[in-house]
Amino acid sequence: MKNRTDHPEAGKVALLDRDISILAFNERVLEWAHRADVPALERLRYLCIVSSNLDEFFEIRAAPHLQASSNAPGSGTAARFQHIASAAHALVERQYAIYNDEVLPALAQHGIRIVPHGERDRAQRRWVQHYFNRAVRPLLVPVSLDPSHPFPLVANKSLNFVVRLNGVDAFGRENEIAIVKVPRSLQRMIRLPDKISGGEQLWVSLSSVIRAHLHELFTSRQVTQFSQFRVTRHSDLAVDEEEVKNLRTALRLGLQQRHFREAVRLEVSSGCSAYLSDFLLAEFKLPREALYRVHGPVNMVRLSEIITHARSPKLLFPPYQAVWPRAFQGAEQSVFARIRQGDALVHQPFESFDVVLAFLREAVEDPSVLAIKQTIYRTGARSALMDLLEEAVRRGKDVTVVVELKARFDEEVNINWAERLEAIGAQVVYGVVGLKTHAKMLLVTRREGSRLRRYAHLSTGNYNPVTARLYTDLSYFSCDAALTMDVDNVFLHLASQIRLPRMRHLLVAPLVLHKRLQASVNAVGEAARAGIPGRIIVKTNALTDEPLIRALIRAGQSGVRIDLIVRGACMLPAGLPGLTNNIRVRSIIGRFLEHSRVFYFRSGTKEEVLLSSADWMNRNMLRRIELAWPVTDPAIRQRVIDECLVPYLLDERDAWTMDSAGIYQCVLTPRNGEARGAQESLMALHNPVPATDPARRARR
Repeated sequence: MKNRTDHPEAGKVALLDRDISILAFNERVLEWAHRADVPALERLRYLCIVSSNLDEFFEIRAAPHLQASSNAPGSGTAARFQHIASAAHALVERQYAIYNDEVLPALAQHGIRIVPHGERDRAQRRWVQHYFNRAVRPLLVPVSLDPSHPFPLVANKSLNFVVRLNGVDAFGRENEIAIVKVPRSLQRMIRLPDKISGGEQLWVSLSSVIRAHLHELFTSRQVTQFSQFRVTRHSDLAVDEEEVKNLRTALRLGLQQRHFREAVRLEVSSGCSAYLSDFLLAEFKLPREALYRVHGPVNMVRLSEIITHARSPKLLFPPYQAVWPRAFQGAEQSVFARIRQGDALVHQPFESFDVVLAFLREAVEDPSVLAIKQTIYRTGARSALMDLLEEAVRRGKDVTVVVELKARFDEEVNINWAERLEAIGAQVVYGVVGLKTHAKMLLVTRREGSRLRRYAHLSTGNYNPVTARLYTDLSYFSCDAALTMDVDNVFLHLASQIRLPRMRHLLVAPLVLHKRLQASVNAVGEAARAGIPGRIIVKTNALTDEPLIRALIRAGQSGVRIDLIVRGACMLPAGLPGLTNNIRVRSIIGRFLEHSRVFYFRSGTKEEVLLSSADWMNRNMLRRIELAWPVTDPAIRQRVIDECLVPYLLDERDAWTMDSAGIYQCVLTPRNGEARGAQESLMALHNPVPATDPARRARR
């Protein structure tokens, strides 16, 4: 096989900026809030999703840029920080413009309004005054700043007010700045009673309630300036696993400190005075580029409370009922009996995740099942699946659970589950030091006559019944002896740290997956140079690993036709003349979050399809326990191609394509406005809706 020097120009291709690519992904998500064909409450939901995504972006990605910029002002790193900050500001400005100019008017047309203080009538103001006195004011403790009252600790992403006062305090001092922290326990969006709403669904924000009555907290002084504010802090937990004796204890301590780490972003009201914003920037040691003036609530995520409680189903997507998986339909039989007939695939959320629960439930209730092993990454605070594992322990089964304590922003939930399972006798392990366990595996060992048979479930997504209704993922069931032996060996590797034996089917990161994927890409390129037609299709959530990117570029330059379906960040620039013109990049943003990972390689008639838990990112390849496995059954392999690749390549509604400048262009035009997106096609395939259905017409 030829090495990379055969295509030296591949190394000359300048890769796209990862952080700019992440922000560009959020621009594509934001477009769904702009689309008039999307129901109004769903448009609001997409605004909330963008806010949540931006919170995580700043919490995880911003600190290194701020540090580098402050350490080397005027350098290339400082210029990069300026570029990222400029893109982030533009995104936030557009987000709030859509909120004020499009989404709020769209909701108002349907009788849902957020009523500011200036638009409330007398009865509404009276009710808000009573609510403030009864439910809010008793929990507010204003702090006037002076040498004995320093600036209070302000928690990450909490709502606060900064106030400038005239006059003197009770002791005759002219301390003019006060801080009001708003407890997280207070509801952020408050529904006005029907009797004073005039037939509409009226809401008031907690920030507007406090703003209207802020002066009542300073009865002997005059409020001259004020603003709500919210500070975002660096939140990526870093624990030296080689040094700590108890990872769980160390993480609990880290969780307590996370809320008060270094600030990375400051959000204030658009009308905040320069005096107050400068004061806050100085207090949090932030440059001016970290200041975001917003024309609305500083935490748009909390607007999701309206979506949850609004009585307007017509303003939401028509309900989609996931069907029982086709692979498990038909004869009355157990899940185990069906798996014994051959491997089975489930395509979520078009098919129901309930079959995974049924699989585990049958394992728990079956007296012939001796052992259950499972990895836990994100299951949620309340989980029927975790309840079943607890029940399995109570029934005397041998339960081993690999809990990833370092799953970002799920650390506390996972710690709690680990403690609950340990308390009742489950074997709980935390994987390998220095690596996150991101692989999704469930293994059941059952006594059948004189032998033991293993049944495995592998997945591209998490064991979370809630997100399983919102994310596209693939579940794979098998009792193949070689594959299930591989799975069992991975569990033994994670629990006992023994050397992993040679795998028959599974590709495991960080051991072989990275090299194997590069080899597969290179093999298709080598065949293409020999005149054998080649094809590569990669569906992943992110493409940021440089060795894999360079391998793809070389394969493309060898004549391989490459399609990359990348939901989020993609650093490979597509369509560069003479460099990447054989590579197309597209991103699908739809009703569901694209989450499945599918890798397709073909040389001539030789075809390989891999499913995986791993994105094409350096962290997934080298710093996580990940799995990929081949789809060997021809019928299942064709189904993966037909459902997970072809519809996404043909999508003319929800797809975005990258141009040669690295900019994404939406394929939706008036010409193809009636076209179906990939997700809509898959919903219709699995659970057909009559064309005359009014809900269907509403979607169009």
